[in-house]
Amino acid sequence: MRSDPSDTGGLFVGRRPGTAPVRYRALPKLGSAGRQRVDRRLADAMLAMMTVLSLCCWGPIPIACLWIGAQIDYLSGSVSLGILSSLVGLLVLLFGALKIMRNLDEAWILVRRAAGIDQRSGALGRVFAITAVVCGAVFGIWFVLFNGTGSMVTPGNGV
Repeated sequence: MRSDPSDTGGLFVGRRPGTAPVRYRALPKLGSAGRQRVDRRLADAMLAMMTVLSLCCWGPIPIACLWIGAQIDYLSGSVSLGILSSLVGLLVLLFGALKIMRNLDEAWILVRRAAGIDQRSGALGRVFAITAVVCGAVFGIWFVLFNGTGSMVTPGNGV
């Protein structure tokens, strides 16, 4: 009887169609040493692109959406329209970035396997978690030291 949650897809006995875990065959036939180096560099570049996109989700994308919303508020005179456009833009851009990162992650697995590395899982979760911690720490330091309720570096906010 199959009762392991990883086999059944959760607490239920059956598995929904299309939810079976991906099972990779054996490692593909290895290419030349030069080709493996190229594949490793390509995998490194894809990981760097995922990291940059993930960092954009924590800073530039929200700031750009707030700026666009402020411009729409200024041009239309409607605060509600500015807020709505900021939120819609934020959702579209964040989910678009996540979709691109997911596609990069799936391609990264394949490129790593082509480079001769037995890669079975992606790095997207780790990349996103690390960038969240780093950006949260940087924001915390900035908020406490430079912008919070009062700057500790320049008391009286430089007045």
